[in-house]
Amino acid sequence: MKKYKYLAALYAALAVLLSNAMCAAVAYNYCALQLGGQYAGYSAPADTAFLLGIPYGIGIAICAALAWLFHRKHAQRG
Repeated sequence: MKKYKYLAALYAALAVLLSNAMCAAVAYNYCALQLGGQYAGYSAPADTAFLLGIPYGIGIAICAALAWLFHRKHAQRG
């Protein structure tokens, strides 16, 4: 069915978009924490911005798994 093909493409694209959003969010927060530590007296180190990648990574893994599952279903149906 074409439905599985479209769902596989949708979730693959969503995984790519999430990875790009993760890179942007982590980079922005890293820079903000680094400058805040230098000039505003933040107590958290800039490396804590990488913890933001954990929920994004989980979302990317779920989207990639769903894309793989729908691709497999499409391949089985012919």
